[in-house]
Amino acid sequence: MADFGATELDAFRTEVRAWLETNYPAALRDAAATTDPEAVWGGRAFEGSDDPQSVWMRRVAEKGWTTPTWPAAYGGAGLTAQQARVIDQELAAGRYRPPLLSFGIWMLGPVLLEYANEEQKKEHMPRIVRGEIRWCQGYSEPGAGSDLASLATKCEDKGDHWQIDGQKVWTSYADKADWCFCLVRTDATKKHEGISFVLIDMKSPGVETRPIKLISGESPFCETFFTGVKIPKRNLIGKINGGWEIAKRLLQYERQNISAGFGEGGTAGGASGDLSVVAKDYLGVKDGRLADLDLRRRITLNKMNFQALRQTIGRTAAESRAANGPSAATSIIKYAAAEFAKERSELMVEAMGGQGLGWSGDGFSETERLAVRGWLRTKANSIEGGTSEVNLNVVAKRVLGLPDPKS
Repeated sequence: MADFGATELDAFRTEVRAWLETNYPAALRDAAATTDPEAVWGGRAFEGSDDPQSVWMRRVAEKGWTTPTWPAAYGGAGLTAQQARVIDQELAAGRYRPPLLSFGIWMLGPVLLEYANEEQKKEHMPRIVRGEIRWCQGYSEPGAGSDLASLATKCEDKGDHWQIDGQKVWTSYADKADWCFCLVRTDATKKHEGISFVLIDMKSPGVETRPIKLISGESPFCETFFTGVKIPKRNLIGKINGGWEIAKRLLQYERQNISAGFGEGGTAGGASGDLSVVAKDYLGVKDGRLADLDLRRRITLNKMNFQALRQTIGRTAAESRAANGPSAATSIIKYAAAEFAKERSELMVEAMGGQGLGWSGDGFSETERLAVRGWLRTKANSIEGGTSEVNLNVVAKRVLGLPDPKS
């Protein structure tokens, strides 16, 4: 794909802006408009739905703009990284709602492009683009979290199929997913070299999911059990016992996209709302500025850090597109994003004072109750997608080139 010059990009921007204005559902234009919160994730439950969010998703997908740089042969638009950035900019400038959120787009699709065969790409990628399949990730196990390569979920060759037996944990939205991309053990005599990467239809007999209730009161994660689950041989991605290479690559994409979800008002960063506005509402102002000098200083620093983080994320995202994939630098961003998000939620609760500690009851507003839940939720930011400790190890070894302390 050739790079576009400034004139061509300007013409493309005009085309994108006009298309978005024409095709954005009127029902979504009101910022207060409500829609099914699950619709943005797609999946079988919303096939043919007239929910405005689902209509919006299908319209964008038909253009291939849910995955603008993916090849047109697999449902994408086949655009350049420059054109994809224009689409992102226009979506943000017009304050349009995201058309589709998908682990298939963020994590699985990019590794399918690298490691899957042509048949597998054509089977799965167009359905990811159209939001017809909702995916979950089968990585962590009760005895294999930070040391993921210790996973024990067994995959046996039964001649005409694979049989999966084992358990995964912290499987995000497994109870709502159609399919799972999963790491399994195909050779018990080796550690990293005995792992394979497979795709599992969650409707298969023997698959069971059990939601885990978190301290925040939410249940976005599940325990997932596989008991005698049969999957076709064609559901093995890449080489047998070659899954660890794919796993590492996918984790880079995961960390990149988890980081992209952080920001001022972002859901990944805990409670929503402008931190400085909330602080002024609760603590008052002096000469037009937040009265509490120390809190003002810490809020300002947090906002500066988030702005620098967003700029860094944008730069590394552009670099990853140019280099055909993210680098180990995603571990730096993921670590920083988790720390800034935890700090932001702590500042939010601190600014609210006693009102920031409400859980239920008429004495607290919905915003206040959500603030404390958001604060609790951010504790997981330093665990999901690789713990902060693991990310620091990656930075030490692969970015700074420091020696392994065990050697």
